Amino acid sequence: MIKRIRKKDFFLFGGILFLFFSLRLPNLTVLPVFADEAIYIRWAQVMRAEPTLRFLPLSDGKQPLFMWMVMGCLKFFKNPLFVGRLVSVGAGFAGLVGIGILSWLLFQNKKISLLSAFFYAVCPFFVFYNRLALVDTLLGTLGIWVFIFGILLIRFLRLDLAMILGILTGLALITKSPALFFMVLLPTTLLLSGWFFDNKKRNRRLLKLAGFWLVAGFFSFTIYNLLRLGPNFEMIGLRNKDYVFSIQEILAHPHDPLIPHFNDLKIWLPNLFTWPILLLSLIGVLVGWKKFKKEVIFLLSFFLIPVLAQSVMARVFTPRYLFFAVWPLLILVALAIKELFSAKKKLSWFLLLACFSFFAFFYNWRLLVNPEKAPLPRKLRSGYLEEWTAGQGIFETSVFVRQRLMETDKNVLVGTEGYFGTLPDGLQIYLEGERRAIIIGVGQPVREMPVSLLEARSDNEVYLLVNESRMLIDSDPRLELVRKFPKAISPEGIQDFLVLYQLKNER
Repeated sequence: MIKRIRKKDFFLFGGILFLFFSLRLPNLTVLPVFADEAIYIRWAQVMRAEPTLRFLPLSDGKQPLFMWMVMGCLKFFKNPLFVGRLVSVGAGFAGLVGIGILSWLLFQNKKISLLSAFFYAVCPFFVFYNRLALVDTLLGTLGIWVFIFGILLIRFLRLDLAMILGILTGLALITKSPALFFMVLLPTTLLLSGWFFDNKKRNRRLLKLAGFWLVAGFFSFTIYNLLRLGPNFEMIGLRNKDYVFSIQEILAHPHDPLIPHFNDLKIWLPNLFTWPILLLSLIGVLVGWKKFKKEVIFLLSFFLIPVLAQSVMARVFTPRYLFFAVWPLLILVALAIKELFSAKKKLSWFLLLACFSFFAFFYNWRLLVNPEKAPLPRKLRSGYLEEWTAGQGIFETSVFVRQRLMETDKNVLVGTEGYFGTLPDGLQIYLEGERRAIIIGVGQPVREMPVSLLEARSDNEVYLLVNESRMLIDSDPRLELVRKFPKAISPEGIQDFLVLYQLKNER
């Protein structure tokens, strides 16, 4: 039975919301556009402009729900990167509310609910990914809400709850393929039902529950099969194979990638959760095992099974592929604090939380103000700040192109390295709607002057935009350096640049 909610609880939750948005919205575009962000936002722009291409992400085996949401929001703001990231912030807000509700369903304790929401707001893992235009925040949020309604269905056995559960699962399936874990793990909600352990009630209710799960499955697969309305539906399955090893490959080398991926986890989790928060989650397991064994098993199952499965199977392993599975640790953190400190009434909760969150706030401050100074794991730092996947200078190049369009009557043509990803998509998202701006890919690395750019010089003002590390032309009198945009310096002292050249006409 829900206890009376006091005014103080509303103020506390309001403070958590303020903290959440204070750590997400400021300097939302301070991190340069990332490769996948550029692709997703560009898809959204094309889909918005051409209704017949609403299933465009299927061409690369990606489900389109996140891009549909970005598409619907593009008309409200000029900066497309801001729009894409704002959608993720909104999804993160729904995740914050969801984790508070889910922790209440598990423990019937307002303090644990508020603490879970608080740590969702401040944990650097969630702050970092809630601020990126990637599908992972949306997938994680849908996972939380799938299990909210999964638990409600177990407890109340109602048709409307089964329908909502099916709709949420279907939305997750058209967000990203790991949503299949939600369906696999749904039976773990039986641990949270008293009737499952009562021989007199179990059989009849299990039969009724099976019927409701079938209803939920019908709704989820109906939504998923809407993707068949677009071309290239089969690409989802084909592209999924690019990310996982087959059973034969796993059996042939069972310790690789398992051990390397475990070594990655030993770096990522303490870093992105910070040591105090991660240790509290481990303490939460220990202190909750005796009093809340079923709830702890449920939370550990959702965390461990996907993480272990991906450690064994995944060809590509990065922290964001685990994002949908790490939220149970935050509820364990809240449980640990409640159980350890509830008796100390004179202890200032503000000082207590500040103590446990100090490193998280320091980390988050760097993310918001100067990401290059943030202590990101090596793989994240290289991908988002140092290498070709990082988009420093792309926005500035778009400003330069717009300026040239105002100063010349010619078209401005920019050839970029590659055909897909940070370039040319990153530049195209900023120049959407500029009819005289022409962006074309010329492949990479650039070993010789692209013929397409040389031939275009008579009628266009022509530029070449390329990462210095992929520019293999030593010198060419037809190239004039316009500007260099520095990327972050690696720990080895290596620094790449995004370089903009103008192709001069021969005299």
